[in-house]
Amino acid sequence: MQRNRKKRRKDEEQFEERVVNISRVTKVVKGGRNFRFSALVVVGDKKGKVGFGTGKAQEVPDAIKKAIEVAKKSMVKVPMYGATIPHEITGVHDGGRVYLKPAVEGTGVIAGGPVRAVLEAAGVADILSKSIGSDSPINIVRATMSAISQLRTADQIARTRGKTAKEILS
Repeated sequence: MQRNRKKRRKDEEQFEERVVNISRVTKVVKGGRNFRFSALVVVGDKKGKVGFGTGKAQEVPDAIKKAIEVAKKSMVKVPMYGATIPHEITGVHDGGRVYLKPAVEGTGVIAGGPVRAVLEAAGVADILSKSIGSDSPINIVRATMSAISQLRTADQIARTRGKTAKEILS
């Protein structure tokens, strides 16, 4: 039992947590206003896994903790081609659109705040991106995650077509 606890702590330590946005939200009630804090957090292992979560609480640290728990449960695998993504893709969520384009080695992460947080947490080192439409951090993060979830490697495409990767690429 003791070994499992130590192992679990090691797993939790390897994730990078990025707070993307903290906002104060208000609920107007009969007696006045209730203030709470909403946190948007991105969690990744810098090896191709990333997730995001939101949390709401009366104190900022509690909201961040809740968001981290949700983010760890919603992690997805990012298909990588070296240090970049396999192909161009556009992710859409509500009014937010995020265009992701692979870049040559040494380019770095050319992306705005929320997109950069997701891509760096995932471990993508070279990529170009453009955020179009809504500038709401939650919509941009969701659009980025949508784009990431649609990515496919040549091997995955070949398997669905019943061919080999060499046949697809040539």
